[in-house]
Amino acid sequence: MAGLRLGPLLRYVDGSSATVWVETSRPCVAEVRCAGGGRGEAPTFQIAGHHYALVPVTGLAPGTVSAYEVLLDGKPVWPLPDSPHPPSEIRTPAEGDTVRVAFGSCRWAAPPAGQPDPVGPDALDTLAARLAAEPGTERPDVLLLLGDQVYADETSDATRRWLTARRDLADPPGDQVADYEEYTHLYYESWLDPEIRWLLSTVPSCMIFDDHDVIDDWNTSEAWLADMRATPWWRERILSGLMSYWVYQHLGNLSPAELATDPVHAAVRATPDGTDALRAHAAEADRDPASVRWSYRRDFGRVRVLMLDSRAARVLDEGKRSMLNPGEARWLREQALDARGSYDHLLIGTSLPWLLPHLVHDAETWSAALCRGERGDRWARFGEKLRQGADLEHWAAFPDSFEALTRLIAETGSGADAPASVLVLSGDVHHAYIAEPSWPESESGGPGRPDARVLQLTCSPVHNSIPLSIKLGFRFGWSGTGQVLGRWFGRHGRGARPSIDWRRTGGPWFGNHLMTLTLHGRSARLRLDRARARRGGKARLETASESVLTVPVD
Repeated sequence: MAGLRLGPLLRYVDGSSATVWVETSRPCVAEVRCAGGGRGEAPTFQIAGHHYALVPVTGLAPGTVSAYEVLLDGKPVWPLPDSPHPPSEIRTPAEGDTVRVAFGSCRWAAPPAGQPDPVGPDALDTLAARLAAEPGTERPDVLLLLGDQVYADETSDATRRWLTARRDLADPPGDQVADYEEYTHLYYESWLDPEIRWLLSTVPSCMIFDDHDVIDDWNTSEAWLADMRATPWWRERILSGLMSYWVYQHLGNLSPAELATDPVHAAVRATPDGTDALRAHAAEADRDPASVRWSYRRDFGRVRVLMLDSRAARVLDEGKRSMLNPGEARWLREQALDARGSYDHLLIGTSLPWLLPHLVHDAETWSAALCRGERGDRWARFGEKLRQGADLEHWAAFPDSFEALTRLIAETGSGADAPASVLVLSGDVHHAYIAEPSWPESESGGPGRPDARVLQLTCSPVHNSIPLSIKLGFRFGWSGTGQVLGRWFGRHGRGARPSIDWRRTGGPWFGNHLMTLTLHGRSARLRLDRARARRGGKARLETASESVLTVPVD
């Protein structure tokens, strides 16, 4: 008899359909039944001895809320018996609805209940507790998880004990995960948390990877990749990382229409064991990153979300270094400019911030110039060592890509069909802030800035450590003294100054956070919630900041 091992995760939702992801204990037919009449079913597929299904649910009506149950071979398995949580629901949007987008990144799995949490309360756990306790409270329409959903290179004490029972940790990669089976354990540890499991079953989610989903500083540079490929354990790690990402995260990012035409999904379902087909796909993605697109687009009414792969899509050849390969860059441009008048807000989800503290930005462009050889071979070797040692691999470390994104944002946000806002959503840097760019006057003498409100919104971590060095370093990076030091780096590297300037307009905030955008028509509001431990009681989310980003003009 089949059982439910993990899930359900509610992934895609539109006005009439949805997808629900599950992992089961054996092959079966997974079925979703909604109280309002919608339903769907799908046979499981097998990867490395594990069984999964992504169930397309149809027959839903716009603007409705339907509790649902999951059945395996006709037997109900969700909701769990005696669950303290409300029923899981599918909420379909209606035309003109307000859209609420919650986002963040960098989440270590929370420790089991009753155990102390060394990094403080988990923002997603506290969100789940609030929604469960107050069913009528405002809830996100979608949760954007911007990277580091699991940490393949920083495992918990419990996972290390599990790994020790499986293999000798004296052999590389030590207490990091080594293969697909060990990746599955990370997802169980993270997503079987009762609050997280319920939250992901009732709030739709969009996901994209960052480095720790594979390894810290993944694809920093050509030299970094050459070093990794020379290690005996790397190939299994990267293939397992990409395979597990496809199964646990990427597949659910697809709409039902995309799912129906996806060749990899068809290939793994066409055979009793899809492991070889998925492994071949991962191997091709590793060999030729341009052959695979992990980026995707989602439209929520008049809100367009473009989730970017800013890790695997990189070009690392030092002479052609780019955050996005040419095909990915064309895709981004096409999606941003497609029918601009059809959306009021453009959200660009990239795990790595576009606008950083000025000192950090200048240090990254300086290291990029050194690595290009602007100051000779000796400085180039120093630049590479600095780049890898100090994690200098954000958009600023790819100066041409930084400028290309800047130009695209300006073009998208200008003219009669411009959206009300272009918002870049990011994480990674273990603090939260708002930064606003300013454009110089155009050469023709007219205003150079876009008509849309453009902001960098960074929210990290959801649940992770914030060392004192990060707090002090980023505060100094935003300071006037830090800016002066950064300009020296720029002069020494003989690089061009960025074409725009920017200023921090909110933060920095430190702690475990979530940001929520509330978008209605051409208006946009932002709220930052911080997870706080309360003496003698459960942790809760407390609002640290609220701001109005755009106001509709009559």
